Amino acid sequence: MTRELALVALLAVAPSPTRAADEAPPKVTAAGLLGPLAQGAGYRVADPVDASGWLYRFDFRTDYGDVVVDGLSMLDVRLGELEALKQLDQVSRAEVFARAAGGAVVDVGRSVAAAVKDPAATASGVGAGLKRFGVNLGRKAKRVADDVKDAATTTEEERAAAVENPDTRSSEEKAGDVAGSVANSVLGVNKAARRWAQKLGVDPYTTNPVLARALLAFARVDVAGTIAARIVVPIPAIAGTTAGVGNLVWGKDPEALLKLNEARAAELKVAPAVAHALWRNEAFSLTLQTRLIAALHAVKPDSAGSFVESAVEADSEAAARFFVESAEMMQRLDEDLPVAAVLPDTRALVVRSGGTALVLLPVDHVRWTDAFAAQAREVAQRSRAELRTSRVELRVSGTVSALARKQLGALGYVVREGEPLS
Repeated sequence: MTRELALVALLAVAPSPTRAADEAPPKVTAAGLLGPLAQGAGYRVADPVDASGWLYRFDFRTDYGDVVVDGLSMLDVRLGELEALKQLDQVSRAEVFARAAGGAVVDVGRSVAAAVKDPAATASGVGAGLKRFGVNLGRKAKRVADDVKDAATTTEEERAAAVENPDTRSSEEKAGDVAGSVANSVLGVNKAARRWAQKLGVDPYTTNPVLARALLAFARVDVAGTIAARIVVPIPAIAGTTAGVGNLVWGKDPEALLKLNEARAAELKVAPAVAHALWRNEAFSLTLQTRLIAALHAVKPDSAGSFVESAVEADSEAAARFFVESAEMMQRLDEDLPVAAVLPDTRALVVRSGGTALVLLPVDHVRWTDAFAAQAREVAQRSRAELRTSRVELRVSGTVSALARKQLGALGYVVREGEPLS
C-alpha cells in the first residue's frame, strides 16, 4: 500500500474532531434552577427535574391540582395562572360578588377537584407533559399539503353532519369538554370571560382546564362586567412583543380574531391548505395561532409560509409553543437586526440578517448529541448555500453546555445564550 493510500485509509476510520458523543443530561434540582420560585404559597416544584430533553420537565404540585409542565416558559405561564386562581378564589368570596351571584359562591377549588378526578380530561386539557417534547431541527418529516385534501374533505363532512345532528349543549358546556382546543377557542369564550382573563392577565383560551372553567363560571355571574370593573386585582401587566397579541385575544370576538389571522396568513403567502391545517391543529389554541401569525406578520420575511408549514406538524402544546416562541424571538431580533428571509423547509427557525444566518432556539438547555450534531451541520451547510450567508449564529433562550459550545464553535457557529423570548 502506498503512503497516500495508507493515509486515506487512516482518515476513513479516524474519528472526526467534531464527531458527537451523546453528552449526559445535567443534574438539575428545582431549587438550583428556580431559586425562591421553586416553592411558594400554595405550590412547590418537586424534585427531580427531568433535564433529558430540550425543555426541563417539572412536576408542578399546587393546591389546585398537580400537573407536569414542559419548559421554563410554560412553568412561568402556570405560575401566573396559579396566582390568577388564587385571586378568583378571593373574589368569589367577596360580598359584592356574592350579591351578584345571588348568594352563591363560585368554588374555584371544586372545579379543580372535578378536573383531578377525571385524569383523562385533565390530561387532554392541560396538554403539557403528555409526551416528551422533541423537535428535529432539520427538514420537515412530510409535506403538509399532501395531507390537506383529506382534512378539508373531513371538514365538509363534519359540517354536513352538524347540520343534520345539531349539538344542543350550551357553548359553556362545549368549552368545558374541550378546554384549550380550537373548538373551545371558537365556542366557549365570550366577552365576559375575556374581560376577566384580561383583568387577571391570563390567556382566555388557556389549556389549563381549572382556570378555563373558572373563567366561564365568573362570566356567567358577571355577564355585564360590572363586578370586574369594581374589583382591583394585583396582577402585573403583560409587556414585550406579546402585549399587542394580549389585547387582540382579550378584545376581539373569536370569529373576528380568526378572520384577522386568515387575512394576515394570506399576506404572508401561506398556502390556503396549510393555513387550513393550522386552524384545525388542536396543539395550537386560538391564542397560539394568533401569536404565531402576528410575529411572522410583524416581520414579513421571505418564505414565512414554509415555517408555518413546519409548525403545522406540532402534535403537542409544547411543540406548538416552540414554533410560536421561535417566531417571537425573530420579531424581537428584527427590531435591532432586520430579518430578510427564512430558511425554507426546516423546523428550526433560521433567518438571514445581512450576511449572517441566525438559528433561533427557544429551548431550556442544549447538550451535545449525535442527533443535534447532524442537525447543526445540516443547518449550517444549507444556510450558507440557500441563504448565501458567510456567518452562522445559534441564539438560545436557555443555556448551552460547555461541550456543545466547543463543538458548535468547531462547526463555525457563534453561540449566544439567554436570548429573550419576546
